[in-house]
Amino acid sequence: MARVLVTGATGFIAGHVILQLLDAGHDVRGTARSASSAARLNATLSKYAGRPIAIELFAADLERDEGWAEAVAGMDYVQHVASPFPSGVPKDPDDLIRPARDGALRVLKAAKAAGVKRVVMTSSVAAIAYGWGDNRPALLTEEHWSNPDNLKDNTAYTRSKTIAERAAWDYVNGEGKGLELAVINPAAVLGPVMSGDLSASLELLTIPLSGTVPAVPRVGFGIVDVRDVAAAHVAAMTVPEAAGERFLVSQPFMWFSEVADVLREAYPAYSKKIPKGTMPDVMLKLVAMFNPTLKQVIPELGRERQLSSEKARRILGWQPHTARDAIIDGAKSLIDAGVVQPHKGQKS
Repeated sequence: MARVLVTGATGFIAGHVILQLLDAGHDVRGTARSASSAARLNATLSKYAGRPIAIELFAADLERDEGWAEAVAGMDYVQHVASPFPSGVPKDPDDLIRPARDGALRVLKAAKAAGVKRVVMTSSVAAIAYGWGDNRPALLTEEHWSNPDNLKDNTAYTRSKTIAERAAWDYVNGEGKGLELAVINPAAVLGPVMSGDLSASLELLTIPLSGTVPAVPRVGFGIVDVRDVAAAHVAAMTVPEAAGERFLVSQPFMWFSEVADVLREAYPAYSKKIPKGTMPDVMLKLVAMFNPTLKQVIPELGRERQLSSEKARRILGWQPHTARDAIIDGAKSLIDAGVVQPHKGQKS
């Protein structure tokens, strides 16, 4: 049994990491911006797990030094899952980049000082698949890195993930030498939620289920189940060969329209809400003139990014759910949580 700190413990991915660590017999504590979140977190974890869960929560903020030394004290491993994820478009990209980069370094430095053996850090496919323009490889792997300087093929979020992960590797290969690091690079994370407190990635389900758009844009993405992202984190913590490696975790690329098709088939009560067509690119561009969030989608139009998770399967023994499972189970959890409602006159 190991002692493990999970940062950003109240988040979508972190909740599943915590439960899988506990199931494996580890002693787990977490961090959040406020320790007052502990009661709500433990209630959420307990309800989802169907058994009493009580982990200790330490107050630690990515943008402040206070609290990190206390949080990592006595830990064998750290799962650094905390990361800023925008609900909208930041006015200044540094508002996202700075806490992602500096927060990762704060965690790594505290872990090094405390004698932690290994840190597993949540990065993203955003640190692999962006900034390539028209020169993007046909199949993207962990050997590839996004170019954050190509602003036409990046958002503040994708740049923040690349810059933060680069800073982490630079630290452990330099000043922090001796501290082991493994990195997980998930694609769009779907799958079952534990509460109605949602991650931004789940908009890929809430948007079509809520009927807020008449058609979906001509965009696509790799999809990965949150349960499998958590499994990759847990495996990367203890598999010896994972040290010094990054792991891309994703199922094959899907167009947004294909996600809508899966939802329509699985949840006929929502069929009148779920868009059936693909929005013409010119229409999206017109609407985006008045919507900064949609403006970020324009560079993605028609782009197909094929991702390989062969390395995770080979080294971590990773055996993921299908993308269909992630979509259907994620949608069911959102429906059960009351986040989305069926069309009037139809029963769920």
